[in-house]
Amino acid sequence: MAQSTRERNLLLKNAPHLVTKLPTVIPIFSWWKGVPAAIRTLFGSTTAPRNRGAVLIKIGLMLYDMYGSRHRVMPRHAMWSRTSTLSTIPPLNRKIVAAGLYYDAKVSHPERLVLELVTDGLAFEPTARAFNYASVEATDGKTLRIRDANGVLHALKPRIVVNAAGPWIDAVNATLGVDTQLIGGTKGSHILLDHPDLIRALDGRMIYFEADDGRICLVFDYLGRALVGSTDIVADDPDAVRCDDEEIDYFLNSLRLLLPGLSFNREQIVYVYSGIRPLPRSDKTAPGLISRDHSAPILEQDHGRDWPIVSLVGGKWTTFRGFAEEVADMLLARLGRKRKTSTETMRIGGARDFPPDAMINDWVRRQTSRTGATQDRVRELLGRYGTRAEEVLSLEAAQPHYLDATSRHSAEEIEFILSHELIVHLDDIVLRRTSLAVTGSLSVEALDKILEISAHALGWDAPRQAFERARVTEMLNAKHRLRWAETAVRKVPAHP
Repeated sequence: MAQSTRERNLLLKNAPHLVTKLPTVIPIFSWWKGVPAAIRTLFGSTTAPRNRGAVLIKIGLMLYDMYGSRHRVMPRHAMWSRTSTLSTIPPLNRKIVAAGLYYDAKVSHPERLVLELVTDGLAFEPTARAFNYASVEATDGKTLRIRDANGVLHALKPRIVVNAAGPWIDAVNATLGVDTQLIGGTKGSHILLDHPDLIRALDGRMIYFEADDGRICLVFDYLGRALVGSTDIVADDPDAVRCDDEEIDYFLNSLRLLLPGLSFNREQIVYVYSGIRPLPRSDKTAPGLISRDHSAPILEQDHGRDWPIVSLVGGKWTTFRGFAEEVADMLLARLGRKRKTSTETMRIGGARDFPPDAMINDWVRRQTSRTGATQDRVRELLGRYGTRAEEVLSLEAAQPHYLDATSRHSAEEIEFILSHELIVHLDDIVLRRTSLAVTGSLSVEALDKILEISAHALGWDAPRQAFERARVTEMLNAKHRLRWAETAVRKVPAHP
């Protein structure tokens, strides 16, 4: 917990355009429950505590504050009375006895944060290479062959190989000729709801709650949609996971119990997604008891392989930088090199030259004066791209050509993404470089416009365009159950 809270604080400082504070409410339905189960867990029990009461939650929040004291950027926790809680969030279940309030953080565009880390690395080291959709070919133990998205084979003679393939680690190691069983991940699914009443009730807060079966769930405002998650089901095939009907029913029923003052149904769902947490293989009976810590086991070179393999197991959003720095220090020592700089206080991507809170209005006014864009548009792009919004604003020249009648994304943004952000497939744009799909803001008209711009920029012929459109449509419909946006009625003006 100490590293998680410290790294979270650093992320808030190093990526303020993408990482923001998130006030979090824990509804409490008892005073003492969970204490005996927590004590048993300390002594090796393999059953997870359920129904954590006020006493246990208060202790946990005190520890959370203590661990988060280094580089502190968050207020300390508070406890709310039943009356105060229900007056603040009226739709909550009236059986609560109290609530805890603490401060966490959320990432507004997680895929963009990953992308900016990659592009930063390429900018800092000109000899570095990054391949989107790369695959590892079989090796003879001397040469490592990587095939890129264009089918070009790159032959490398590494001194050390780092396997950071997440839930695919064991599969990649098998390709490298090594049989490992390092990953024992769990499946996490989420749904996003178009639910204005719930968004108003949340008022910028997250509710972190126990479902009826004791599993931890959450709901918060994610870019105007209510994001609900997450399940924790043992699974091992990242290519096959889907958010299934049983999980959707579980989420909706949990919300009905938590917030009986609101209604929930499947028609509110705009998007679903699933993934595998790359947790260490474990014999724990409860998925919630599997360690979230990280490790980097090393397979030393042998008679059939000239280089060691370092596999990055576990970890999470709030510890990735610290984990990476630990592994980098180990690699540097093995290579006889010294660290030149630390990433601890290094701004990420669009966070460079990002204005302090007190100076954001001045920054917005300067960009408005420079480009003629409205202040609302400048703020919107600053939240997506950080200070790189300057480049997009220059392209738009105060006249953004929106993708359709309801979209808040412009053709100029898509051109910027295609020029700078390692695009290979159409789904890179709609699923990972923008929030169009995840928020249910993607229409057929917008998809076709993005395809047209991409084809022109990347030289896609008619068969390639048909392939890309079919590929992304199948993905959005079958895997993500996308509710396509309607464009017949204009919901927002073209120019704010």
